Amino acid sequence: MERIMMLEGKNAIIYGAGGPVGGGIAKAFAREGARVFLTGRGQDKLDRLAKEITEAGGRAETAVVDALDEDAVAEHARSVAAQGGIHISLNLISRGDVQGVPLMRMAADDFTRAITKGVTATFITAKVAARHMSEQGSGVILAFNSGSAHSSPMMGSTGPADAAIDTFIRNLALEVGPNGVRVLGIWAAGIPETLTPERLATVNSDMQLDEAALEGLKNNLAAMRMSKRSPSLTEVAEVAVFLASDRSSGMTGTFTNVTQMFTS
Repeated sequence: MERIMMLEGKNAIIYGAGGPVGGGIAKAFAREGARVFLTGRGQDKLDRLAKEITEAGGRAETAVVDALDEDAVAEHARSVAAQGGIHISLNLISRGDVQGVPLMRMAADDFTRAITKGVTATFITAKVAARHMSEQGSGVILAFNSGSAHSSPMMGSTGPADAAIDTFIRNLALEVGPNGVRVLGIWAAGIPETLTPERLATVNSDMQLDEAALEGLKNNLAAMRMSKRSPSLTEVAEVAVFLASDRSSGMTGTFTNVTQMFTS
């Protein structure tokens, strides 16, 4: 019996596809039949990901696009729309978050960077996608953050940045819903495959972990979950596939909690 692919015939743009979460979701989208348009600021990472996808039988194209450059985003979106439409748009660019510093001791630039960069990139990419999707009468816009708007101490700029995106997504869903466009988000934090000393140092330069300390951090995170285990990248990607598919057609204006650290 032939397997039914959930995203067959859909074009999906992924901004920030060069990161581990972007790569995992891109592979899942392609496996489910989507043609993935991988964008980011590093051509080499995008090309390696595209090669993996095409060797597995998927379809992928790459483009260097700065998600903070509205003209560049609009130009790339027009080229994708001309190839059958834009059906899925997902923003995953890094925001420059700073964590592990008490808010009363945090520099203003460190606090505002993630908020400004995160909500600006989400706004630009979602706005551009919404226009094309509204014209075609369908589409799904996806956002992604850690869910830290729900009272997460020592998460620094991450909580306010997440809160801004959460609010924007809900408001946009209200506006474009009558046009057949759905707007949804995913809360996911501490995905084990993404936790490396190098990546942790980007949000807290004082966090220098050896292998044992990193394993201890992962265990502590798992203990905080409702299920006492952390969601894998594969599980997060499968949630993204479901939300992007017609099987979630009754959902919009909400976030799916894969973080498991609080009730939504």
